[in-house]
Amino acid sequence: MIELHSESADETRAIASVIAGLVRAGDLIVLAGEMGAGKTAFAQGFARALGVLEPVTSPTYTLVHTYPAVSPTTAGVGSSTNTLTVHHADLYRLEHTDEVGDLALAELLEDHAVVLVEWGDVVDLGHHLEIELRIDDGQDDGDAAVDRRDITITSKDRRWDLRWDRLSTLLQRWSQ
Repeated sequence: MIELHSESADETRAIASVIAGLVRAGDLIVLAGEMGAGKTAFAQGFARALGVLEPVTSPTYTLVHTYPAVSPTTAGVGSSTNTLTVHHADLYRLEHTDEVGDLALAELLEDHAVVLVEWGDVVDLGHHLEIELRIDDGQDDGDAAVDRRDITITSKDRRWDLRWDRLSTLLQRWSQ
């Protein structure tokens, strides 16, 4: 488990950018946390780091947004035009857990893609990296403290084992 602290939405996006730098095709990342905890800000930083140029918004009503991106993990290997698709899903509006199957998340991963799933902790999605964002309970009511977040990263995917030490080292600046 990696525990981090973010002082702002920009820092949350920077943390997401670091994680994006280590992502591989086929990775499933679950974003957990209450409403307003920063899941979409995280997704914005993650997608931007992979080269997504269009605005990243919460897919609450459409359920899944798809963004083509340039992958920093493959850029420069052979061709600089290798792409990694980012699928951004949101399970908040699903009424029944069996509706998750209708989203075909496993199939989305097969298309040289990574999938970010907001509210994905409400169902068992199998192997994934989980990012839990929590509003900092110790913050005061002042405007400067509004965007403080505690972030916990846990791996439920053995494919992250070889990347875990590197991830921990790169995120050390935000360690609690």
